[in-house]
Amino acid sequence: MEKASISLEKISLDYDEEADVLYISFGKPREAKDSIEVEDGIIYRIADDEIVGITIIDFKTRTKKE
Repeated sequence: MEKASISLEKISLDYDEEADVLYISFGKPREAKDSIEVEDGIIYRIADDEIVGITIIDFKTRTKKE
């Protein structure tokens, strides 16, 4: 993977409880032009060599303490 930067100026979190998906957006919300699944169910959303967000599928399931 080529290098990509992240803008930490503004971070937005949006959780879809029904789908159990957490959306993290960096900077001003914008549409991704590409995405990379870096781990099963963890997706980096990329635009213009910058990570604009991260999607985490099965978020609650991943964070439950056993």
